[in-house]
Amino acid sequence: MADLVESVLQKAAEKESKYKSIEVHKDIDLDIDAGNLLAVDPNPLDAKKLREKRDEYLISLARDNTQLLINRIWELPVERVEGTIVAKLPAPKTILPREKPIPKPKPETKWQQYAKLKGIQNKKKARKVWDDEIKDWRPTWGYQSRVNDELNEWVLEVPANADPYEDQFGKAKKAKTERVAKNELQRMRNIARASKLKVPGVGLTPTDTPSKDHLSKALTLAKKSTASVGKFTDSLPKEKPVKNTGKKRKFEPNVGDMSKEKSAQLDILSKMAKAGPTVNVTKAMKQHMLEEEQQRQKTNSERPKKAKSIKKSIKRKQGKDTKRGGGGKGKRRGRK
Repeated sequence: MADLVESVLQKAAEKESKYKSIEVHKDIDLDIDAGNLLAVDPNPLDAKKLREKRDEYLISLARDNTQLLINRIWELPVERVEGTIVAKLPAPKTILPREKPIPKPKPETKWQQYAKLKGIQNKKKARKVWDDEIKDWRPTWGYQSRVNDELNEWVLEVPANADPYEDQFGKAKKAKTERVAKNELQRMRNIARASKLKVPGVGLTPTDTPSKDHLSKALTLAKKSTASVGKFTDSLPKEKPVKNTGKKRKFEPNVGDMSKEKSAQLDILSKMAKAGPTVNVTKAMKQHMLEEEQQRQKTNSERPKKAKSIKKSIKRKQGKDTKRGGGGKGKRRGRK
């Protein structure tokens, strides 16, 4: 019986020896940021252990620091979420760098640039205003607003300079439609300017005095706005043919002349089979002429130096001759 108890205790001791204690002692306490699950160890490293048993020392050090971080997490308040116990992390103390750069400021629209230049202050407009005629609050814009009064009136005054037979209700409705279209186009232009893109074609904007090009473009768009893309549109008598404002793409036929296709493929293969790259003759000639000009300038700059050295050597020889023979006029005395 005693042997059985001893064996059980020995097995328990061996099992406990495999697991380290959860109590870790450090000379300097760790700086733990529970919000980011971060632990910073300010203790200096043991240089001897790091040099002799590097891997084992680093593993034990990481284990101790992780144990201290887990001990701190167990001290936090907990709550139950969908049957699972979770810890409430505090606010993080360490400021981490951004994953992405700070977004650039949104580019200003044309109106914002103009208002900034002129010093116009942006005042918040009220959503509703008081109407003295109906004695009630009405929206400033949109449905049932004062802007649509002209469309809701049962009678409209005809201006003095307008055609008396012109439909003023239709004119007001058309003007509103054009204003809405113009505002939408300006909004698209602002978006395109901000993203540096081109605005897609949306027809023509209304103008008070359209030009000749404006009218011709409008006529072309109107003729091509049918189901047949203007193919069966009737033309007026003495009307000039419509200019082609676009270029039609042409595609090669799927089944065509096999000889042309064969020659095109052979040309491609011959270009690929060439050993050397294609030489640009004009560029090569210019480069050769430039090198010759530089060589000529170099020789011209060295020539005066050589001439000066030759003159100096001639003067030295003349000086030596005058010293020896007195100008060369006296009789020379030789040895007997």
